[in-house]
Amino acid sequence: MTLRFIGTTSEYGNCPTLYEVVETGDIVVQGDQLTDPEHLGQLRDVGAGEAFVVIPRDLLTRFAPKE
Repeated sequence: MTLRFIGTTSEYGNCPTLYEVVETGDIVVQGDQLTDPEHLGQLRDVGAGEAFVVIPRDLLTRFAPKE
């Protein structure tokens, strides 16, 4: 898998960050892990091995494709 950096709203190179999987066009999200049990309990259809991260809306709206 080859990742292409899309962008970040971080001032110091930390998360949150978006990457594109070059071969498929899928998006990889880097962010703070969601760990609060109350919040995790609200999620649906969680598969084995899945994880959740929190990213600011600004990151998505700034770097999302504009069609």
